Amino acid sequence: MIMKGQKINDRYQIIKSIGEGGMANVYLAYDTILDRDVAVKVLRGDLSNDEKFVRRFQREALNASSLSHPNIVEVYDVGDDNGQYYIVMEYIEGKNLKDLIKKRGKLTVSEVVDIMSQIADGLSVAHDSYIIHRDIKPQNIMILENGLVKITDFGIAMAMNATQLTQTNSVMGSVHYLPPEQASGKGSTLKSDIYSMGILMYELLTGTLPYRGDNAVEIALKHLKEPLPSIREILPDIPQSVENVILKSAAKNPKNRYNDAREMYEDLSTCLDESRVNEPRYEYQYPELDSDNKKFTKQVEQAITVEESDTKKKDNKEDKEEVAVKQITDEEIKKENKLLIILTSIFVCLILIVTVLMFFIKGMLNPKVIIVPEVAGKTVSEVITDLQDAGFVVADEQVEISDDSIEKGLVVKTNPASGSKRTNGTVVTIYISTGDSKHEIEDYTGKNYREVKGELEAYGIMVYIEKKEVKDPDKYEDDETIIGQDVEAGNKLGSKDSITLYVPDIVTQYPDFTDGSYTVEDVQKFCDKYGVTLKINQEEDSSYDEGTIIKQSRSKGYSVSSGTTLTITVAVAPEEDVCNPLEENCEELE
Repeated sequence: MIMKGQKINDRYQIIKSIGEGGMANVYLAYDTILDRDVAVKVLRGDLSNDEKFVRRFQREALNASSLSHPNIVEVYDVGDDNGQYYIVMEYIEGKNLKDLIKKRGKLTVSEVVDIMSQIADGLSVAHDSYIIHRDIKPQNIMILENGLVKITDFGIAMAMNATQLTQTNSVMGSVHYLPPEQASGKGSTLKSDIYSMGILMYELLTGTLPYRGDNAVEIALKHLKEPLPSIREILPDIPQSVENVILKSAAKNPKNRYNDAREMYEDLSTCLDESRVNEPRYEYQYPELDSDNKKFTKQVEQAITVEESDTKKKDNKEDKEEVAVKQITDEEIKKENKLLIILTSIFVCLILIVTVLMFFIKGMLNPKVIIVPEVAGKTVSEVITDLQDAGFVVADEQVEISDDSIEKGLVVKTNPASGSKRTNGTVVTIYISTGDSKHEIEDYTGKNYREVKGELEAYGIMVYIEKKEVKDPDKYEDDETIIGQDVEAGNKLGSKDSITLYVPDIVTQYPDFTDGSYTVEDVQKFCDKYGVTLKINQEEDSSYDEGTIIKQSRSKGYSVSSGTTLTITVAVAPEEDVCNPLEENCEELE
């Protein structure tokens, strides 16, 4: 188990756990070499023992490290530390889409199109290199406060074949987003990611999953044979162009889908244009349920009853064997018993010989186990002598740390720690005290987190900001006021220690600027307050008074994020036609 303070590969110091999954655990860590926070994903122990999976994990993670795009979490490093396989990634302060769905339910159409466009844009870079994600789901999509989307977990997903599905009744990743071809054992293609994106888009718009069941097999069968539930029954006013994106991406037959993420991105870029709102409904060119899927569906349905059938066959076989045994004569039984005794004796002798040899070899090959001596409060020279006398090798470089209980210049601890058992020749690092250089923590409640963060970071303290839901968000003027902290006032923290400051989770939403009560100046003040860039377009329209706001790019209810752009369209009076006397049909004005 990974513990707080532990170092991965003697470089990435674990700060805290930030997530657990079926394949890996994720930790916030500090890169001691490049002086930055990173996310370290460590493969779970059971999968670390699967040599085939590990090879694929490393290969695909290395492929993912070559991807560079604002919407893809950057992979910095891939490796293993004493059998612990890990990926070091860019640390993202944000929520995943699953958390967002749980909190808000369904999202607005404009929000979903924006999010899916960013996912498709990021995946298009991967697809250009023929890198398949294989596990697109809301848990693997992070969204930052400014609305930027980040795709994570490249190289960790692994396709399951049909045999594994029917035998284990489970799949790697989430079966709710599983493409039919992947469920039927045909493997993954670029179009497999497209299908998962279609299911994700359906969930973001409706707040529900299209296919549900009591187990993985039941859900996989629905992906294979049931048509996609009508999104118009839930959202009757959704533009046809948006529904068409879902129909095309979530088609069961890959031939009916987009060829890759770039093609889907281009379609998403224009799906909210007025000219496309009432376009014809997308019709599939190829049959949705091909013969291979029908055959596999039948196999999976039959597989559920296989175990019961095998049990009956086993019982019948045992009954026949019992009848055959009764027909053996007493003489045959005696002969078999003699042979059994001889074979058993030989087998026991062999076991004893092998056991003795194993103990002998183990004693010859295993190095001597020794205990790291106590070092606290001793001089460096004393500790070096003690360690070398015990059989350890002292590391060339020593580490300085602050300690208010150990005098400056004396040894605080070692790594491995005193009292731990290690083999002869293990390298031990010595930690030397720099004295009490810790900073006393105050009660920061009510202060601006930016000011406090700067003050504490000047002492080398790592500061983390986390948003916390509050019962009455209206009583807070902004989301920068500290409402709590995880280290109590009076405690002391030193360099590389950490503290988490909590601020209120206040979600500001865009109002309806087109209701006639807002002027352009009002919108500009709103944008200035929340750090939003305002872009103004003009459109000739005689049906509105000049200066009326008739459109806005981020609709009412859309979350406001600093650093984003809002575009509004303002009505202007059409230019009057000027009559040219030289034209035949022109009548001069009196």
